[in-house]
Amino acid sequence: MSTYIERLGAAAQEAAKELNGLTAEQKNECLLTAAKFLTDGRQEILAANEEDLKRAKEHGMKESMMDRLRLTEERIEDMAEGIRQVAALPDPLGEVTMDIHRPNGLWIRQVRVPIGVIGIIYEARPNVTADAFALCFKTGNAAILRGGSDAIGSNRAITAALRRALAHRGITPEAVNLVEDTSRESAQAMMRLRGGIDLLIPRGGAGLIRSVVENSTVPVIETGSGNCHVYVDKSADLAMATRIIHNAKTQRTSVCNACESLVIHRDIAEEAVPLIVRDLSAAGVEIRGDERVCGLASEAIPATEEDWGTEYLDRIISIKTVCSLEEAVDHINRYNTKHSEAIITEDAEAAAYFLRQVDAACVYVNASTRFTDGFEFGFGAEIGISTQKLHARGPMGLLALTTTKYEIVGNGQIRG
Repeated sequence: MSTYIERLGAAAQEAAKELNGLTAEQKNECLLTAAKFLTDGRQEILAANEEDLKRAKEHGMKESMMDRLRLTEERIEDMAEGIRQVAALPDPLGEVTMDIHRPNGLWIRQVRVPIGVIGIIYEARPNVTADAFALCFKTGNAAILRGGSDAIGSNRAITAALRRALAHRGITPEAVNLVEDTSRESAQAMMRLRGGIDLLIPRGGAGLIRSVVENSTVPVIETGSGNCHVYVDKSADLAMATRIIHNAKTQRTSVCNACESLVIHRDIAEEAVPLIVRDLSAAGVEIRGDERVCGLASEAIPATEEDWGTEYLDRIISIKTVCSLEEAVDHINRYNTKHSEAIITEDAEAAAYFLRQVDAACVYVNASTRFTDGFEFGFGAEIGISTQKLHARGPMGLLALTTTKYEIVGNGQIRG
């Protein structure tokens, strides 16, 4: 297995050298071609996806997870549009981030450059294949993609379309490689491929991310699971709160930016809890609440300590009541995964306190957590949502897939 992954790494390193020599125009033309080949190949992709879905159903995958796996013509068009948006974005490579003329005559510039070869290990979301390719390619990085076994047919079909587009434009297809082996051993081999992979990004559940972070000798950007909260402050507009919570919880339950936990101020609980619970229950959401919530809503069942920290990825939500804004923030910071947190409030001071004190990659005021997404942020696509604090945080677009180097120009200077 390690030999197979090593071959992919060597091919990707060579491809990265070629990509580094492409102009912005060449890359953008290729991306537009890739978007076209993706939509032109939609019947092949949908047929492969149907086989993946059939196999997943036979293996007992729950519906919320099958939604992550499912492709439609609309979702393929969304993938293509994401690639087109990446093509339309400014090329970050070559950007001068620092420009210094030293007293001794040295000219020092810090310039944005590719990272090299980026490995992505992900689970049952085939759209990641197209997103990852687009972002890596635009930033001059070769990509080694290792999806989950549930989506292997879909990923093969998508990668084949992307490689055909590269070849059509006279660019090495090795710029994007799919790891065909979906065993645990292939993931472990990628984690150990220091020198072949320059950066590893895991996208998936907590178990996958923890395994990569704990076992990789390759540098890792940690993308986090999402135990996202919405806090309903005592000054909240309850009609707005109900609408935002409904969207954050029910639009797509299987994604990491879905709301999993509500926190409600006790001063408005008597009015807010029945209203919000009634709306969520009508949408088929199971309510797990504290004693106060259970006393106000017959639909609720008692929550356990485990519920406060659980990413359900399903039609389940926990609800906690608190006595103050400070208690709400403490609860959120204790149980969150540093992903996305929101406050619903009409109090500007409460909003400012929440923005300042909540420790998360994305913090919202009066908006759904579902907006934590590279597409929604105007990045065209995203490689993942980083929940760590070094190098990149939040939705990772083009800049997160670059590094910098210093260029120093002199005219004979020596150090005394």
